[in-house]
Amino acid sequence: MGRTSRREFVRAGVAVACVAGIGGGALVRGMNAGVSGALPVKKGLVFDMLPARLSYAERFKLARDVGFEVVQAPTTTDMHEAEEIKKAADAANIRIDSVMNMDHWKYPLSSRDPAVVAKCVEGMKTSLHNAKLWESDAVLLVPAVVNAETSYRKAWTRSQKEIRKLIPMAAELKVVIAIEEVWNKFLLSPLEMEKYIGEFESPWIKAWFDVGNVVLYGYPQDWIRTLGTSIYKVHLKDFKRKEGGYAWVNLGDGDVDWAAVRQAFAETGYSGSVIVELDGGDEAYLHDVSKRIDRLLIGGA
Repeated sequence: MGRTSRREFVRAGVAVACVAGIGGGALVRGMNAGVSGALPVKKGLVFDMLPARLSYAERFKLARDVGFEVVQAPTTTDMHEAEEIKKAADAANIRIDSVMNMDHWKYPLSSRDPAVVAKCVEGMKTSLHNAKLWESDAVLLVPAVVNAETSYRKAWTRSQKEIRKLIPMAAELKVVIAIEEVWNKFLLSPLEMEKYIGEFESPWIKAWFDVGNVVLYGYPQDWIRTLGTSIYKVHLKDFKRKEGGYAWVNLGDGDVDWAAVRQAFAETGYSGSVIVELDGGDEAYLHDVSKRIDRLLIGGA
């Protein structure tokens, strides 16, 4: 889509290691021992994993052909383009499951500058209207960024204040605002995230849990059990510690204990979507990613 992605932010300052092939040890860990049957989830991917050289119609058809049921699309300010996206998804019989809000990194709700906050609020309003048009049920929001100018406490209070103003619109449109944990020096533990979301006391504020984002400083299965039913949507990534650095890698090639993650989802009764968020690629690559999700997480016959 030509926009700065969340993955690019996460990669900043990371020593990226090259990992090729499927790690046998990781695949053994990913076999779904201890959980019977398939997890009742919808399998999806972020839209920018699909080849940009293709038309919208071709991209959605490709997603369906390689085994995905849903797609997460980015905020789209041009309403004619948004309509085109909707038609293309409908024609391919694939659902736009959710919206990736695009303005929360450059214009965080936690900023002390009212003009910056206003930009983020407008981006969220556009995202919520996109979701309504596309019949999606959630918008992903990174709520705040802690930095030298913004303390943890200010990030907490400022972002909550602005999100509360958005709740009436979310309720009217029937779209959940799903808060994600990322490498923003904020919501660094599942207990904090549980408290942050709980303080809204609203069914329209839930958690968007990213499996890979917590591996550097925690265990995904612990986060899943702690957040429990507040998890509304899920991102799938894998993360590999390497000597002298670390890297984002393909599913099954990293340090995520997929069997434990699957067990935790089963225990908490999660039945939403699981959206893979990796680098893009061609049809063969996307088909392989789809099969990895089946093998490592969804399971079943």
